[in-house]
Amino acid sequence: MCDRVRSLSVGDGVRWMIDGYEEWLAREGVPVVGGLAVDLMNVKTEPWPRLGAKAAFVHLDARGDYCALHLVDIPPRGSTERQRHVYEEVFYVLDGSGSVSIELPGGERRAFEWARGSLFSLPVNVAYRLHNASGDRRALLASVSDLPLVMKLFRSERFVFDNPADFPERLQDEKYLKGEGTFIPTREHRHMWETNFVPDLLTFDQLRVSNARGAGSTNIMFVLADGTLHAHCSQIPVGNYKKAHIHDEGYHIFQLSGAGYSLYWNKGEEPRRIDWTYGILHSPPRGVWHQHFNVSETPARYLAVAMGSMRYPFLKDKIQTIQRDYTKKSDIQIEYEDEDPEIRRLFEAECEKYRTTKQKQLTTTP
Repeated sequence: MCDRVRSLSVGDGVRWMIDGYEEWLAREGVPVVGGLAVDLMNVKTEPWPRLGAKAAFVHLDARGDYCALHLVDIPPRGSTERQRHVYEEVFYVLDGSGSVSIELPGGERRAFEWARGSLFSLPVNVAYRLHNASGDRRALLASVSDLPLVMKLFRSERFVFDNPADFPERLQDEKYLKGEGTFIPTREHRHMWETNFVPDLLTFDQLRVSNARGAGSTNIMFVLADGTLHAHCSQIPVGNYKKAHIHDEGYHIFQLSGAGYSLYWNKGEEPRRIDWTYGILHSPPRGVWHQHFNVSETPARYLAVAMGSMRYPFLKDKIQTIQRDYTKKSDIQIEYEDEDPEIRRLFEAECEKYRTTKQKQLTTTP
């Protein structure tokens, strides 16, 4: 295991300091990788009998107590075993194409097709299978779930994976399983899109202006499957970067497009740098300042998934975050005019380096 509390025993079999989720995961025998950032496209996966496909768990240093990510690696023409569980999960398709077949509580069956860039979440505890449509390449999906929370609470595989309870109130409008959605206007950086399925997050056109988080930035908050898991998508325009900010831990940030880097730092310390392209996953630790920079010639888009949705915040910290107005100065965001001048100097140098590298590539390409 890569992090967190271990099962300990003292004296005559006394057990204490036990993390029920990690104890369960150790029995499953699935590889676990960790770190401040991970390249999801290059994580080694191994067969997971429960899933019926290869898998690996990714425990970022700042994943928090409630959520974790695992990769689903389906072979050509393969399918997972039938899955059913009482934890919520949000899928992002990193590569490949396929479909999901769903069994609703009344016995009805539904299905939809997904591909690279798809985002989806199913109603909690519905049965489903994932299918790879390709005959010659794998399908790779990332699932962020609140399995750690649920397993820590109940410590029962039967309760989590073989629970007959239905949640008909979680079944939303049928159109949401077809890739349609409902725009819910609120205010800047808080507008929402409700659905179960976004066919292509890479080209999704419902992001709204969010200048208070960075000049020219756009953003949309998702309400997925009427769930408690949060997801949002943000985009940084060409030649710009987001304002530095801090928040709680537990955000799984997927880099979806563009090229650039993020800086993480505590006040008085040198920043740690994460260079990113498609498939890089990272997560800022609690209270650590961080900032995202797009040096490429295309907009840079990212997805963030965490506990506590806009509809069901779950956590007191999340409620306070939702209530904040980023159009006003605050102690959790550094405005451009207040940032260290070295931030912009570095960014401009990195943009020039990127342009020079691209130009050399063009001139040397036959």
